[in-house]
Amino acid sequence: MCTVGGGPDIGDVESLSSKGYICQDCGNKFKGMGRRPRCPSCQSRNVKPVE
Repeated sequence: MCTVGGGPDIGDVESLSSKGYICQDCGNKFKGMGRRPRCPSCQSRNVKPVE
């Protein structure tokens, strides 16, 4: 990975918030960020937010 010029500017990391999700394939509950989180257990994108 090239690091010339530094990494991407994502702002203040502490201000980023994660949401709780549950995987519809394996039932794993986890915290994730982004538009399309992936289950860390089975790598599925078939997840939904936990309310």
